[in-house]
Amino acid sequence: MPVEAGRAAPAFRLKDAAGNTVSLKDFRGQDVILYFYPKDNTPGCTKEACGFRDVWHDMQKRQAVVLGISPDSQSSHQQFVTKHQLPFPLLCDPDKKVMTKYGAYGEKTLYGKKTLGVIRSTVWVGPDGKVKKHWKKVAKAADHPRKVLEALLQDVQDV
Repeated sequence: MPVEAGRAAPAFRLKDAAGNTVSLKDFRGQDVILYFYPKDNTPGCTKEACGFRDVWHDMQKRQAVVLGISPDSQSSHQQFVTKHQLPFPLLCDPDKKVMTKYGAYGEKTLYGKKTLGVIRSTVWVGPDGKVKKHWKKVAKAADHPRKVLEALLQDVQDV
């Protein structure tokens, strides 16, 4: 079933960098920003992670949780978190099952060639566990976190 606004977000259980199990239901009652990215310590992924780090305090004021998900290992995530002082958890999806459920893994075009890989995308899950917004393909990783924050802030104004 495709990830669409208004539908229940797919459940998941993944390990974080410290080996703790994290599931979506742990955050019921809060807005959750799930951002999917290809690889730790690559230029675009670093810009995106640091962008979420830089708006993290504003997201916390909005009581939103940020979770980064990639196929990387716990040790890779630990190094990435430490190196860039990331204040939010990074989750490991080595078999890409969660990414596949969320439409963040599949066929994509890279340099004109179709390949299978991680599709940089973000899903905003509302406090009720339903998808509020799905950014299916993030083109500008550095600018994206600010756009997510703007959407959260706009949501507050609309209430």
